[in-house]
Amino acid sequence: MLKPRSTATRELVNLDGLWRFAVDTAVGEHPWTGPLDTPLEAAVPASYNDLFTDSAIRDHVGRVWYQRSVRVPRGWAGERVLLRLDAATHEGKVYVDDTLVAEHVGGYTPFEADITEHVAAGQEFRLTIGVSNELTNTTVPPGTITVTADGRRQQKYHHDFYNYAGLARSVWLCSVPNAHIEDITVVTGLDSTTGTVEYEVATSAPVPVRVRVLDALGTEVAAAEGASGALRIDDVTPWRPGAAYLYDLVAEIVDGGEVRDTYAQPFGVRTVEVRGTQFLINGEPFYFTGFGKHEDTPVRGKGHDNAYLVHDFQLMEWAGANSFRTTHYPYAEEVLDFADRHGIVVIDETAAVGINLAVEGGLTGRPHKPTYSKDTLNDDTRAAHAQAIRELVARDKNHPSVVMWCVANEPSTHEEGAREYFEPLVELTRKLDPTRPVCSTASLLTTHQNDRIADLFDVVCLNRYYGWYIATGDLATAEALMESELHAWAGKLGKPILMTEYGADTQPGLHSVWDAPWSEEYQVAYLEANHRAFDRCEAVVGEHVWNFADFQTSPGIHRVDGNKKGVFTRDRRPKSAAHALRARWSCLNGRKPANNA
Repeated sequence: MLKPRSTATRELVNLDGLWRFAVDTAVGEHPWTGPLDTPLEAAVPASYNDLFTDSAIRDHVGRVWYQRSVRVPRGWAGERVLLRLDAATHEGKVYVDDTLVAEHVGGYTPFEADITEHVAAGQEFRLTIGVSNELTNTTVPPGTITVTADGRRQQKYHHDFYNYAGLARSVWLCSVPNAHIEDITVVTGLDSTTGTVEYEVATSAPVPVRVRVLDALGTEVAAAEGASGALRIDDVTPWRPGAAYLYDLVAEIVDGGEVRDTYAQPFGVRTVEVRGTQFLINGEPFYFTGFGKHEDTPVRGKGHDNAYLVHDFQLMEWAGANSFRTTHYPYAEEVLDFADRHGIVVIDETAAVGINLAVEGGLTGRPHKPTYSKDTLNDDTRAAHAQAIRELVARDKNHPSVVMWCVANEPSTHEEGAREYFEPLVELTRKLDPTRPVCSTASLLTTHQNDRIADLFDVVCLNRYYGWYIATGDLATAEALMESELHAWAGKLGKPILMTEYGADTQPGLHSVWDAPWSEEYQVAYLEANHRAFDRCEAVVGEHVWNFADFQTSPGIHRVDGNKKGVFTRDRRPKSAAHALRARWSCLNGRKPANNA
């Protein structure tokens, strides 16, 4: 599915703005059959949870409804009219007037409907979208719904971030020709100073296709006929971390010498490879510095915001970060487009977080249900997980910034059934894209001794909190534990190790002359202890601090106004740790630090 673009043959109308809004308990059984009877309006894109002062809306479990009128441009007669949602978290139903035109499960990937037969050029229609935030044992991410004694529905989940919901990304009305380009796949390689470009163009009907490659100045550097083939770019300029360079692959449907449809797909020429304990980009060793992040801002929740996008990337550049992981779901496409243009490396992750019922045992000390079973996470869960992988790869396959697929965050991989659950998913990911490495992150409960699936992946990705959840306040012990585990993993698998999470909750403005957890000084000392351990293990290829910025979580006594592990506050003010990271990372420039043994 191509991202909507305005071209010589395509037009689009952005439908963002204020929509009529209601929760399902406040409207009739079929609210799409007429004007939505509500005094409320909600912003799109934005999560709805923090927009209103009514806690019943914030805590609502079930479906909410958005509605607005849309006029089809009068010049679209004879064109196909598409309706595109960049996301509906976590499940969406779309109605044009009284007709259901689309349904989609999965909260962070796009879907669309051809509504040509239901609308007319120059005329208005009523657009109604129902969005459900419900999570069950067969959704990704999973969750459970309980009902209190007084009849209130409550959502429970195992991931440590707030379950924001709604239309957090843009909605579009698009026109395309009757015979049109539906998808483009670009795979690149490097042969000395020559770039290789394999391409495939999918069309709505068998039609003649030609392609041209344009450089950044718009000069044609290669061309071919046919819907699939291979091209060569002489004296190629590769896409590099910190030095982005993009080409356009312009695909055209040509009929009788006339261009019937055209679409330009940006791409970068680069290679990714794991060799021994090295992670290579364009054949050169790369050392990750950066963060796990969240799409999380005040009021907007997970709503995409271009101002925050620009500022966050500026802060990452200031800190010396060269990369980030899309924790714990696919981010808005605008984020990856920006990373492509600015040379930031991305590990792209599915929404498979919370696949770990063992966490219940770890937090409570009580026995827990098995993670993988007929009654918990089962074949239906894995099918939803597989679909999430398909949609992630289909959406993001052409982004040069994306160098690795992460199929899950902190799943319970030491339990019985883990390999049977994950092996088919890893095989699917490699089949969909054999050009990128595949990984999953390991939680504290997964060790080199009890893990069942790490051999399936190309990179060992560890989430570790020695000095915070383990050996709290004892950084000498924490450093020794970290170094010991790193060498154990390296000795077992001989693969690159990426520290995908390590961090300490920190209250901004709290200071201490001692190693006092929650103080800004402790966060700095904690990071330094971890870094010394990383630097003494040759297999470590990078460090992603948890987290870039403080973020909102579900209510609970162990979180006061959210997770405070950010090195920036939720409104993006630096803590002392941000300055410490800048001092370390600004000198590295993608290279492995010197050994501190």
